[in-house]
Amino acid sequence: MATVYSRSLADIVTDLVAQMAALLRKEGQLARAEISENVGAVASGLGFVVGGAVLLIPALVILLETAVDAMVRGGLSVLAAGLIAGCAALVIGLALFLVGISRFRAERLLPRRTFEQLQHDAEVAKQHMRQHDDAERAA
Repeated sequence: MATVYSRSLADIVTDLVAQMAALLRKEGQLARAEISENVGAVASGLGFVVGGAVLLIPALVILLETAVDAMVRGGLSVLAAGLIAGCAALVIGLALFLVGISRFRAERLLPRRTFEQLQHDAEVAKQHMRQHDDAERAA
């Protein structure tokens, strides 16, 4: 049994355009909110990093001086002790720097949830169009 549609093609297209415009507006709002949330989180994290660095740098200097002094008292020359402490600090610092940089990548700021929702919406629209086409062919 065929279903009879009372809406004209022009009405359907007009409705489709209006719904797509509303959907795009809402998705744009969602994307802006998600980006704002992500930027806020990054800015907050950056503030903590700067605050921590202000306190960690002098503490590290004091600890390195103490380590050099301990190695000198243990029998090493001042030069050798300084090189050992400096190289150890350099390696650890580079590792921390690289980990920190990896967390500030641009893709972490992208609105992933919005992209996923847009993909889902597109898939639903395709399925709806297929069903509509199948119903017309059956009629």
